[in-house]
Amino acid sequence: MIEETYEGVPRNKIPWAPKIDYDKCITCGKCVDYCHNRVFEFDEKDGEKRTIVKNPNACVVFCRGCEDICPTDAITHPSEEETQKIIDKLKETKA
Repeated sequence: MIEETYEGVPRNKIPWAPKIDYDKCITCGKCVDYCHNRVFEFDEKDGEKRTIVKNPNACVVFCRGCEDICPTDAITHPSEEETQKIIDKLKETKA
């Protein structure tokens, strides 16, 4: 289920999404298969298939499952500590 809010903050205001290091990504598709929220998908450009982050705001805040499943460590997320600070600030200002 895709979150519309997290701790009362609109999900689209929270900078939590995976990033792919294309120097490491082997386009194995494990992240595509793993993520039930369809954050990832395959894209084809100039006849070359690659994995992209298609729906970043569908990523569950603080989930790192795709990072754990990636065999080449090509996926990273922002700092949990920094993200929580942003969330706390948004809650204070009633995003």
